[in-house]
Amino acid sequence: MRKYGYITALMLAASTALMAQEASDRSMLTIDAALEITKSSNPMMKAIHHEDEAASKERKAALGYYMPKVELIGSYACLSDDIGLDLNPLKEQLGSTVTGLLPVIPESLRPIIVDAMGKLASKDFNFIIQDKQLGLVGATIQQPIFTGGKITAANRAAKIKEREAQTKGNQAEAALVSELVERYYALTLANQVVLLREQVLEGMNKHLHDAILLEESGLASKADRMYAQSYQADATKELIGSTLFANSIHYALTATLGEAGNYTPVSGMFIVQDLESVDYFKAMALQGNPMVKQVSLKAELAKEGVRLERSEFMPHVALMGAFDVVDYQYSKHLPTWAIGIGVKMTLFDGLKRERKFAAAKSTLRQVEAYGEKANADVQALIVKLYNSLEASSKQIPSINTSLEFASEYLRIKEEAFAEGAASSTEVVDARLNLNKIKTERLQVAYTYNVTLAKLLEACGISEQFVQYASRSSNQIINCQ
Repeated sequence: MRKYGYITALMLAASTALMAQEASDRSMLTIDAALEITKSSNPMMKAIHHEDEAASKERKAALGYYMPKVELIGSYACLSDDIGLDLNPLKEQLGSTVTGLLPVIPESLRPIIVDAMGKLASKDFNFIIQDKQLGLVGATIQQPIFTGGKITAANRAAKIKEREAQTKGNQAEAALVSELVERYYALTLANQVVLLREQVLEGMNKHLHDAILLEESGLASKADRMYAQSYQADATKELIGSTLFANSIHYALTATLGEAGNYTPVSGMFIVQDLESVDYFKAMALQGNPMVKQVSLKAELAKEGVRLERSEFMPHVALMGAFDVVDYQYSKHLPTWAIGIGVKMTLFDGLKRERKFAAAKSTLRQVEAYGEKANADVQALIVKLYNSLEASSKQIPSINTSLEFASEYLRIKEEAFAEGAASSTEVVDARLNLNKIKTERLQVAYTYNVTLAKLLEACGISEQFVQYASRSSNQIINCQ
């Protein structure tokens, strides 16, 4: 039996050393400080920032549809033959005509005309307009004038998508706040359970000491002492297990924080005594719930989709221009610039436009129906979470009453055991029952805090959790 006691003592020493080392290395962390660290260090927050940035740039890019489009185009070509104009046949026909008219021309003019015709006959009248090898670098400009609302719809859609990205970012941030609250108070709960296990072990050590003394004086049986010794060993093992579990929760919390370090939560679990009514939260959810906002934005986007498809029935008008920048063997007889206006309108495309327009309107009606369901679902969620808060809050008074009774009952049983009027089993059961009630009280507070975070997330006001946690009227729940 002494050997068993030595093993128990070694386990207790290892547990105590582990907890002391962890406590000495950790820094105090409040819930508001934890939230600030999460916002600045968690990778999800960085991803949200980049998504918002991308949507903003997409919205700015859509402004380019209003601007003229300027392109630089270069080309080089080799034709099969030069492009030219051969006037030699006309020269021969002119010579024949003049020769036929010589008899009627005064003799004094005939030598001059014959000389001129001789010179004309010696010349080549085959003119090259464009060499068969040529290169050209030119610029083109297009400026939309009227597109049937297509450009306006595209820009509105880009703005909606930017707001949608911001809403998604807010939703992800709210979910991260809920995750932080869950893990922060999970570590708080785990640390409190460790303290309870320490209290139980301390009580079991005292009870075992009393049982040994009573056994030696003949006031208690060997079975009482062995029963106390067995539960003292169980308490040691549970303390070690609780400590290791708390360490695991600690690593989960640092993953949410996004920053390595040893932290000890110092913001206690709480019950809000002056919580607003359910109608208040239902109204807040209608205005701020991320899912409701996203569905609303989807509806706006679907409306722009309808406008976009409607624009396909309208003519598209644009100014156009082109001019040469650099050329190689490009004919000087060809124009170097041009400007004009163009109109494009589709008359028939196999009913493609009509069907796409009808599909866009169906999509709009679909999104509007989803919006109605989203509103109803969110309202139901608010009621469910609020009722869960109320249930947790109302459990605390009855648990406090049970806790008071269990504490007094343990005191009575310990005194009775010291006088030999109670068994070791009764004392152990009384202490374990007290520990059970304290643990239950902590678990109710933990459930309350996590549920409150989810309620605020559903309302779109997760950032207000710190304000709720710091209300002076809150009831703080700990292991005492």
